[in-house]
Amino acid sequence: MAGYKVVDVKVTLFDGSYHDVDSDEHSFKIAGRMAFKKGFREAKPILLEPIYEIEVMVPEDHMGDVLGDISSRRGKILGMDTDGSHQIIRALVPLKELFRYSTNLRSMTQGRGIHRQKFNHYEEMPREIAEKIMTEHAREKVEEEA
Repeated sequence: MAGYKVVDVKVTLFDGSYHDVDSDEHSFKIAGRMAFKKGFREAKPILLEPIYEIEVMVPEDHMGDVLGDISSRRGKILGMDTDGSHQIIRALVPLKELFRYSTNLRSMTQGRGIHRQKFNHYEEMPREIAEKIMTEHAREKVEEEA
């Protein structure tokens, strides 16, 4: 679909046949590859993206800016806590959206905001983003073949 590894697939072969002239290891590999490609397309595969849990500690007066920024990055707020004069925001954000986040956070909070991030899970990528990635992959493949 987009040149990435395929995971979580189970394949069951129901029937096969052997012929003395045409059946050899190479032929079975080719037939298996062709069958997988056909079945894969018919199974309506999806692209998954890594989702990270972030914890952001910011001064209270920058809370609105940081919450807005997390939302603009397709983030889902999990909760907020208070630690003295700082607010702690916990959210789930796609890894793709965290590129240059620490630089942007420092800019938004005049250098007083910090964050931690760790992998949480994989989630289905939004359709419009997945289609853009698949289109780009197809274009690159055509350019390679030319």
